Amino acid sequence: MFNEASGAWKVILSLLFFPLLFQHDFLNFALGADDLFWVALLKRLFLLLLVLSIILACWVTIPCVLSVVFRAQRTEFVITFFLIWWDLGKAIFSFWGGILKFLFVLVTAIMALLKLIVLGIWVLIQDLFFIPIQLLKNLGVGVFDAGIPWIALVLTLVWCLIEATVFTFVTTPLVMDTLSNLTGAGISETLLRIPLFLFLLFLILGSYAVLSTWTDALSSKKIGTIIKIGMIELVALFVEVVFLYREFVDSLVPWFDQHTSGDFQLGIAGTLAIATVAWLGIRGMSWVLFASHGTPLLMAIIRGSGLTASSTAPGEKQPLMEIRLIEQLRKEFEWALAKGTEVSDAFLIPPLQILAASVNFCTFLFTSIPIFDIPLTKLDQVMSSKGFLEKAFPQAKKKEQV
Repeated sequence: MFNEASGAWKVILSLLFFPLLFQHDFLNFALGADDLFWVALLKRLFLLLLVLSIILACWVTIPCVLSVVFRAQRTEFVITFFLIWWDLGKAIFSFWGGILKFLFVLVTAIMALLKLIVLGIWVLIQDLFFIPIQLLKNLGVGVFDAGIPWIALVLTLVWCLIEATVFTFVTTPLVMDTLSNLTGAGISETLLRIPLFLFLLFLILGSYAVLSTWTDALSSKKIGTIIKIGMIELVALFVEVVFLYREFVDSLVPWFDQHTSGDFQLGIAGTLAIATVAWLGIRGMSWVLFASHGTPLLMAIIRGSGLTASSTAPGEKQPLMEIRLIEQLRKEFEWALAKGTEVSDAFLIPPLQILAASVNFCTFLFTSIPIFDIPLTKLDQVMSSKGFLEKAFPQAKKKEQV
């Protein structure tokens, strides 16, 4: 077009359409048509958007300059026009710097993510490995701090198990003979000992329960309750002495014969007397040592009435263990969201700044107002269009307020 004109017309057309003088060369260079693939790719990534923005700004500059004569506030218009060119220059350099910032943020985020994964696995291994230790620690704190007598409860149960085991072996021959005479068939000793052990265990636990109830009755000083529970305790004493401790004493008769040259005759009265004394001694010592505290606790557990301790405030719950994994995952999830937002901002803001600077030229041509504030620092600055419309048409906003 310039070649067809001559003289003054050529100069005028060159001024009016000056972008045509260089835009073809600029575009070819930015597209990298004659370059290697990776060179062309880099040019398109780092230069093509900038070249298009500069060409658009040059084309918009032409009507802006021509319309200066008709503008009402020419001084402000010209100053603002130079400022939006300055904003475009800032946006171009911010684009290149923003790419470097994005790469830095991306590498930092990847390294932090790898560190996060390693630390998460390490914390998981620690939590899984130290759960038994934490349980033992909490158990130790619960045992040695003033509160529920867990040691007494454990000792009571262990003693009942030991006593049931001893009497299971002592009474097994008698029970086998009795059942064989009743049924007329042989019974396996191993199969017999399991139900016999459970029966004796519940019998011994019931004996301690009766003794605990009788102690409470004595503490309450209620004569009627004392007599009733006392009779039950005598029945329990009779059953255990006759069926359990008597057999235990009978098993010691060979030992007495060995030391009396076979002339020792204990008799039924002596056997029952020794069995009664053994029952009183065993029950008395175990009751004073641990059963007096463990039995009420065991009965409270069976009844489901709840456990109380003076050192624990009402409604206060003592945690069994503290696993850091859940809290750690929550913090890491929040960090991942914040880091993802930072990476996305670093990726989107550089090209958006170029687009914002280009849009400023177009809006400046029609409204004399650039609607974007360059440089952009957050993605929120370009997400809402309502603020831009209010900025472009301030008079309409004032009318709505009125």
